[in-house]
Amino acid sequence: MSYLTLIGGIALLLLGGDILIRGAVGLAERLGIPALTIGLTVVAFGTSAPELVVSVKAAFADAPGIAIGNVVGSNIANVLLVLGLPALIAATRCDQAGILRNSIYVIGASLLFIALCYAGPLGFWHGALLLSLMVLFLAETGRRAANHRNGRTRGAGGQTQSIEQIDGVAGVPHTAWAIFAFTVIGLVGLPAGAHLTVQAARQIAAEWGITEAAIGLTVVALGTSLPELATTLVAALRRHSGLALGNVLGSNLFNILGIMGIASMLTPIAVPERFLGVDLWIMLFTTLLVMPFAISHRPLTRLPAAGFVIAYIAYIVLVMMPTPAALAAVY
Repeated sequence: MSYLTLIGGIALLLLGGDILIRGAVGLAERLGIPALTIGLTVVAFGTSAPELVVSVKAAFADAPGIAIGNVVGSNIANVLLVLGLPALIAATRCDQAGILRNSIYVIGASLLFIALCYAGPLGFWHGALLLSLMVLFLAETGRRAANHRNGRTRGAGGQTQSIEQIDGVAGVPHTAWAIFAFTVIGLVGLPAGAHLTVQAARQIAAEWGITEAAIGLTVVALGTSLPELATTLVAALRRHSGLALGNVLGSNLFNILGIMGIASMLTPIAVPERFLGVDLWIMLFTTLLVMPFAISHRPLTRLPAAGFVIAYIAYIVLVMMPTPAALAAVY
């Protein structure tokens, strides 16, 4: 029963997040907010809503392994799996403007997060620092994007971007009642899905004899990363995977600064010992794997992509191995 609950919880998370982001974009459009601002704020927060509510719910439920594991596991999966699998279909370009800069930002954020975890437990001021850096990043990105768009607009006769095309968001409601319905359904579905996911994950961890951190790093993290994986796979099949690396870097940065920042500000989060010794460093290492491609601008081809996928499978096996204490309890 716990497995069905977990599947249902993740499905509710993904559905609730998708509906909420459409309603939020529709509301922002109705209020006259510029498309660029919507893309950098509403869409950025909305696409990470499943990870956010799971981490916050887990933190309040005294399940720090799931709260932190969801973020750390998602970042590892984003690099090794979300980048690796599509590149097995078609090479992923790594020559977009700002890739090297954003790679350095993610590495810096990872190092800061590791340092804060060692100084843990994570509390309000740690979270405030992380979230402040996220706001600064969004402001800088907005400034660069606005300057770039102004240049393109002058050269293209003043064309503007359609609200329907922001980060691939489609099916945006336009009437007041539809916007209200989308928003309410999303706001109800997300916490309900988070509750089911966290409860089921804790039950499965107990049944399997593994830690809650292991479930957070694998099942929960992979479940909340499904939208990114599905999007990049579809893009690869259509030979349009050029934005995959930039999207992964942005998602990883938001996971660390935004999700952990907000969650830590709402409630203190203790850092399980295994993260300090293993998983945080694996997260940093996987981020460093991106640097050669960001520096050389060479595409991610099938051979290194296969290495990424194999590395992720090995990591899952490592994480899911029962602890000696759990084995002793069984036998």
